Amino acid sequence: MKVLVINAGSSSLKYQLIDMDTEKMLAKGNCERIGQESGVFSHKTSDGRQMKKSVTMKDHTEAFQMVTAALTDPKAGVVKDLSEISAIGHRVAQGGAIFHNSVLVNDEVLEGIESLIPLAPLHNGPELDGIRACQQVFGPDVPQCVVFDTSFHSTMPPKAYMYAIPYEYYEKYQIRRYGFHGTSHRYVSKHCAHLMHQPLEDLKMITCHIGNGSSIAAIHDGKVIDTTMGLTPLDGFMMGTRSGSLDPSIVTFIMEKENLSPSEMSDILNMQSGMMGICGYSDDRDVTKAEIEGDHKAILAHEMLTYQIAKYIGAYVTAMGGLDCLVFTAGLGENQPHLRYGVCRYLKYMGVKIDGVLNDEMTAGKEGKISTPDSSVPVWIISTNEELIIARDTKQIVEKLKYASTEDKTVVDLEDI
Repeated sequence: MKVLVINAGSSSLKYQLIDMDTEKMLAKGNCERIGQESGVFSHKTSDGRQMKKSVTMKDHTEAFQMVTAALTDPKAGVVKDLSEISAIGHRVAQGGAIFHNSVLVNDEVLEGIESLIPLAPLHNGPELDGIRACQQVFGPDVPQCVVFDTSFHSTMPPKAYMYAIPYEYYEKYQIRRYGFHGTSHRYVSKHCAHLMHQPLEDLKMITCHIGNGSSIAAIHDGKVIDTTMGLTPLDGFMMGTRSGSLDPSIVTFIMEKENLSPSEMSDILNMQSGMMGICGYSDDRDVTKAEIEGDHKAILAHEMLTYQIAKYIGAYVTAMGGLDCLVFTAGLGENQPHLRYGVCRYLKYMGVKIDGVLNDEMTAGKEGKISTPDSSVPVWIISTNEELIIARDTKQIVEKLKYASTEDKTVVDLEDI
């Protein structure tokens, strides 16, 4: 079975085609600047064939047409015909309190995703557009599934997901902590447990997804009990351009002083804050270069980041009553040894010890343990693979659908996805 995995943004569309018999990526690519004149389409196969060109894609439907043309291209393609693609899996950010599992796309699901747009206007809207465009291009006979960023965090208890605001706002607007990056936390937690030769259900684990957008999850007995991102991906610790948690009065204070609208304030917190706000750089490679050159603001940005990450880890150790494993993943977590060292330096009181040589070597897709043999807590680097999680869920749903069809069932039970 070949599954096409889609991650659609407001002006972009990333994709991977995965052969689920081997779980190997056959091709991947990106449609950038959809809706703009200066669009860019890139495509790369697992055996190194590449295609890149400037092209105008007026909407996601035209972007999908570019994808299908590339996948079947005589020179750069990996399938002879689109009929070889058995199913399509989509990433959707916000599943709210409606979707606790991955689901097969139907009209009811589309309505549910649309109803959640107010909770994630920058994500759910474009992702819904992507699903509908994909339906238009591939037709109704190719099953499509949705995997939600929030679903892995749906096991959080009310004491963790509720905010201390009037309860009526939870009842009226579903304002609560949802968490994001769930597919990443889910993949690395299960994969790390596999590498440790222990059942995930027996572990107290903290997974740190550190990239331009970042979150931490506390996983106890295989279930998330808390996570740093909240109602939106803005919550938690500082990121590339996001502020993370702050005193709520700062928001109203700045709005009053600067005479800002809610949308203008939101733009400041989401696009102009974090490392960008502190030192003028959002890419950690630029921050690192500036730090080496002695830029005191870049030094401060890294000190703030490692300090905030370590604080959350300490809090989650308390929440779980201990820690069996600490995991770093995503762009910075996998590739920035200085960040991992900076965080773990705060954890010496717990007996955490890092092997400097292993830590420095663990970049560019390498994964393994970077802690010393006598470290009280093993520290792992795991390369995340959100696309594979989406493809696995899609494959399982489609297989259940086929089984249900052979049994003449009209309802497919997907609760164990």
